[in-house]
Amino acid sequence: MPLPPSPRARVIGHRGASGYRPEHTRSSYELALALGADAIEPDIVATRDGVLVLRHENEISGTTDVAAHPEFADRRATKVIDGSELTGWFTEDFTWAELRTLRARERLPKIRPSSASFDGTFGLLALPDLLRLLDEAGEVDGVRPGLVVEVKHATYFESLGLPLDELLARDLNEAGWNGAADRLTIEAFEESVLAKVRARGVGGEFIYLVEASGSPFDEIAARGAHAREYADHLTDEGLAALGGRVDGISVDKGLILPTDEHGRADAPSDLVARAHAAGLLVFCWTLRTENRFLPVNFRYGGGPSAPGDYESEWTRILGTGIDGVFADHPDLAVAVRDAAGPTVAEPYGR
Repeated sequence: MPLPPSPRARVIGHRGASGYRPEHTRSSYELALALGADAIEPDIVATRDGVLVLRHENEISGTTDVAAHPEFADRRATKVIDGSELTGWFTEDFTWAELRTLRARERLPKIRPSSASFDGTFGLLALPDLLRLLDEAGEVDGVRPGLVVEVKHATYFESLGLPLDELLARDLNEAGWNGAADRLTIEAFEESVLAKVRARGVGGEFIYLVEASGSPFDEIAARGAHAREYADHLTDEGLAALGGRVDGISVDKGLILPTDEHGRADAPSDLVARAHAAGLLVFCWTLRTENRFLPVNFRYGGGPSAPGDYESEWTRILGTGIDGVFADHPDLAVAVRDAAGPTVAEPYGR
């Protein structure tokens, strides 16, 4: 069934309020809620002992002080993760007790020096910690904050005997969150893990993450050279097929507001309208303020870390009737959304 335009887009705090605090920390999550985010987004990866830790990647040298811990020097390794060779320290080589001794660091210190000033202040969190935080947050204007869990590298972790679908269902059930289907969203770049989580009886929205290019790794692992590309899912036929399997898609913002060969953005694409016609919700990532992340015609002076004309970019994206946006600065996204007025999904917790 075709979906109508959303009356109000959800603003989802991307890794918390990661434009202001080191990502995936308690402070980042708490600040996102204080700044009006409708939901917050953690990424989950696993430890050696099966704890779901909140990190953007399982390689943690860029977001923790692990390199400064001589007791973990021998854990440095080179691995192939989803087809890419990486060298560093990996969550699956640590117990949760060991990871709790680390402190978080800003991932983009040159772009966000203010956030980097908090380096070393905050410890790491596991998924149950965040679920408790959300339960303690209560309601704002009668609405409870939502949770958008991104499952990372599911095929890889399953090959290690760490099935993320099983671990996620465990944590949600133990925390009483499996009854929170009205405020729970599960997303992943691998559609197969979404089906596995749903098969474990987890209720909520299931959102397929779609890159601007390439193929999902579960497809590559299963079909090799015959793997479907992400782009195959964005044809009218592909969207119609997804409409029978997931609740929505979440895409790179460049698929909503494309840029030309000179890096300039003009008119939005018709992807939101076509996906709605297939009965799919649509989200996009990531709204950021800095010049480095904006189309060239929305950049101001001051260098890559200075804020550009993000309002113009975000207003065009929100004007498509999109159902939700991931933002590093939730307060600014809320302000742009509210200034744009209606046409921008029902909030969580109704």
